[in-house]
Amino acid sequence: QVRFVESGGGLVQAGGSLRLSCAASGITFSINAMGWYRQAPGKQRESVAVAAISSSGSTNYADSVKGRFTISRDNAKNTVYLQMNSLKPEDTAVYYCNALSLQWSAVWGQGTQVTVSS
Repeated sequence: QVRFVESGGGLVQAGGSLRLSCAASGITFSINAMGWYRQAPGKQRESVAVAAISSSGSTNYADSVKGRFTISRDNAKNTVYLQMNSLKPEDTAVYYCNALSLQWSAVWGQGTQVTVSS
């Protein structure tokens, strides 16, 4: 059974930092590209990951987070991370992780809430 458990969210002031974690199980983690997605209040979850990391460690970022967010992975722990710096109120959202190959499936975790106050 595939499962993703996100953690690390919280309430921070603009300019602050948070580090999100996502523990994956039920997949061969090391061979899967992973991504972080977000759903802002009142909006649908974005279909494009704000940050993605390939099995080899190559990374990609949405323009909105480039230079502020860093995605990383620990294959030994089946965990993907998102370091978020210089947070802005518009980063407020529920953040989810998923394998890129599963992003169109119904397999999603509960997400972790990030709230950035101005």
